[in-house]
Amino acid sequence: MKKAILSSLAVLAITFSLTSCRETADKAKEAGDAATEAVENAGDAAEGAMDKAGEAVDKAKEEAGQAMDAAKEAGNEAMDSVKEAADGAMDEAKEAGEEVKKAAEDAANKVGDKAKAVEDAIKN
Repeated sequence: MKKAILSSLAVLAITFSLTSCRETADKAKEAGDAATEAVENAGDAAEGAMDKAGEAVDKAKEEAGQAMDAAKEAGNEAMDSVKEAADGAMDEAKEAGEEVKKAAEDAANKVGDKAKAVEDAIKN
């Protein structure tokens, strides 16, 4: 009878052991599945972050290109304005030079006329 009771207890212990091992294996599998899902979610999040970073870089490049174009256009406009101003200044300088030349000729003619009048006065 001792053997029967001990055998029954041994069978009962093995049954609990196997059930416990099966539950542990199931829990380990669930933990593995959860870890796999967490890794996949982290991979998806990293991929999403990389996509957003790439979009941000593309947007920054586009905006930098637009800024460069605007700066180039502003520089061209400034050069055109300077050229127009220089051309205007040259035209005004030429006009002023012509006026000075005419005034000098008029003054020389008046001096010549006065000199001739003085000469005529001396001769008469």
